[in-house]
Amino acid sequence: MRYLWLIMLMLCPLQAFAAGPYARASVEDDGKIVPGQQVYVTVDVFVPDFFTSPPQFPLFGIPDALVTLPGERSQHLTETADGIQYAGIRTRYAIVPEVPGTYAVPAIDIELGYAVDGKPLRVTVQTNPLSFETHGNATAGAGFAARGLTIAQAFDRDPAALKAGDALTRTITITAGDTQAIMIPPVEAGAAPGLTQYAKPAKTEDGIAIGRDTASRRTETLVYTTTAEGRFAIPPIDYSWFDLDSGGITVARLPSTTVLVAAAPARTGIAPDVQAPRMAAPFEQRQHLMLVILLGLAAGAAAWAMRRLPRALVRYLSAAELRFKTSRRYLLRGLQKSILSADPAGVYAALQAWSREEGFRTLHDWAASGHPDLADEVTGLESTLYGGRSSAFDRQRLARLVTSAGDHRAGTHPRMALPALNPGADTLAAPQRSAFTLHRT
Repeated sequence: MRYLWLIMLMLCPLQAFAAGPYARASVEDDGKIVPGQQVYVTVDVFVPDFFTSPPQFPLFGIPDALVTLPGERSQHLTETADGIQYAGIRTRYAIVPEVPGTYAVPAIDIELGYAVDGKPLRVTVQTNPLSFETHGNATAGAGFAARGLTIAQAFDRDPAALKAGDALTRTITITAGDTQAIMIPPVEAGAAPGLTQYAKPAKTEDGIAIGRDTASRRTETLVYTTTAEGRFAIPPIDYSWFDLDSGGITVARLPSTTVLVAAAPARTGIAPDVQAPRMAAPFEQRQHLMLVILLGLAAGAAAWAMRRLPRALVRYLSAAELRFKTSRRYLLRGLQKSILSADPAGVYAALQAWSREEGFRTLHDWAASGHPDLADEVTGLESTLYGGRSSAFDRQRLARLVTSAGDHRAGTHPRMALPALNPGADTLAAPQRSAFTLHRT
């Protein structure tokens, strides 16, 4: 019996530990990583039951490497361990090593929130440290490593149908997978003899949908101007890159382009009819002068009226529209519309924005100030969002409850985020409500 009690006491801390949140990390390493290749580190975070606030994934530094968090949607997971169901969230870090060698990924501290016996609790979990190696310098001679790279160009007009003085715009796009847009090197466009050219700032984009996959893109724009007629050549472009699929350096090529410029057309016009001026009598001259003055005054008065009246009308209509869109009734109606139609993440964001507009520090402080059932619906929404419970909150009921909670402002409630910066200022001027958007774009 003594040994039985001892065994039970030893197992209690282990069970408590098993029921807590945890995190793990893994690296996608096929043993063939080369410098310049994008390496993914997958991080999974789990909590018992559901999250009360999402995990905060921080960035970290690694010498001789670029570390980013790609703009990918986090994945929701579920896992059962020792009879306990866990809710999880997965995200990926992208690491681009720059030189050969061993790279150590440190343990990552991740802050999150979950519930214990119905009470929210904030904790920090830590991933396991990792490492991976890059082999050789296979990308030497190529700018970077990627998959499925394509390069294309387009002109805003026909290069063979220009006239002297015209401008020709050339757009070059480089699209590649398994890389970051900032890692795609610029093109070496060279010079086109006889044409003046200048480059606009390059544009970089990540997360471009290509079928079921995503890619990154770099867009460069060159403008060529012509000053004389003739035949000119824009040189070809050779673009080198390391193909991760073939394991070797590949060259993508843009062909040369011929530019034909014709002479600018001569200006044509109607020759004026030159006649000897007729000497007008002094009386006719005064009449003409008075007519010109009257016409000038009338034109000036009409121009003033046309310029001032529309501006005043526009200012009046704009002020009326602003008063309407920043009114409490309009904003509350937008909040209810978001609750009834938006996805759970959009509903949660709209409630957070409304609670801040009401002057509360957190959404829970605002919910506690309203109807007693409002806090329960907010908790149910968080269960839906972070715990995978599709029917944990009632949209219709939540939309009705926010109306009663709207009568409790932080200005008359003890749970203000900060004390007033200018006490007594409300007796001098009424505060102006700021406009905010309740719909997720």
